[in-house]
Amino acid sequence: MPISEIACSRNLGPKSEAWLNAVGVFTRDDLERVGAVVAFKLVQQHDFAPSINLLYAIEGALRDIHWTDLSPEVRDRLRAAVAD
Repeated sequence: MPISEIACSRNLGPKSEAWLNAVGVFTRDDLERVGAVVAFKLVQQHDFAPSINLLYAIEGALRDIHWTDLSPEVRDRLRAAVAD
């Protein structure tokens, strides 16, 4: 299933999808395989300029919730993981 067709695709718009596609993430299965943190880091390493909201959006899409519904604890864990 392409990223644009993920049930919670309101998290990931065309720009996010293009960035993810550019780093080899094309489907929900790809996202599940690499996870939100690795996908975000791949986008960063590809010289795109994602905000932390992309990380939250990916995680929200994987959880099938809107990224604004992620708990503060989950957001903190995600930020710590990308800082490593």
